Amino acid sequence: MPISAIAFDLDGTLIDSVHDLAAAANLARADLGLAPLAVATVASYVGDGASSLVARTLADDHHAEYTGSPVQKEAMARFDAHYTAGLKVVTDFYPSVQATLATLHQRYPLAIVTNKPERYTLPLLALLGIHEHFDCIVAGDTLAQKKPAAEPLLHVTAAFNIEPAALLMVGDSKNDLLAARAAGCPIVMVDYGYGDDVAALGADALVSAFDMLPELITHLDARS
Repeated sequence: MPISAIAFDLDGTLIDSVHDLAAAANLARADLGLAPLAVATVASYVGDGASSLVARTLADDHHAEYTGSPVQKEAMARFDAHYTAGLKVVTDFYPSVQATLATLHQRYPLAIVTNKPERYTLPLLALLGIHEHFDCIVAGDTLAQKKPAAEPLLHVTAAFNIEPAALLMVGDSKNDLLAARAAGCPIVMVDYGYGDDVAALGADALVSAFDMLPELITHLDARS
């Protein structure tokens, strides 16, 4: 089925935000008397939403889960304050994202499907100056479930009144791929984000530069 609309992950796909995330996480850790983590370590903890990031960076453990313990609640409050104050200190687009989004939006409705909570997503999109490119925004707490569940992508297909097979997901992580497969959407992965070994995940296509997307979508449509 030809592509009728496109949904994008945000962090690691459109924007490189890990330095600001790491700064907020490390400030929260410092408030609690903990040493800072390397940016690469924080990057490995990104992708499952803010509460998960806080639990992982607090424990310095990828398997840590947010249970709402007193220390986690304190860390969450401190992270929230620091990140809200520093959403876009050094966060910036990956190369060619702005121009490519403008090109694609001339041809397709576009959506954001991110696990980042709305309280960060909406102001950050406004600060980045790209809010107007997106006809539907699904954040990590917009619905009852977030990626890797199918619900966020199915919400987009309902909003656009299209079949799941006509919605292309573009992301950088396993959660993006699992959500797309669960929803029945095709998926293109970028290899420059925060996901590990994305080439091995079995996406429908893999790109190393964002401006490869228009030509790739034309190729995918020709195969449909």
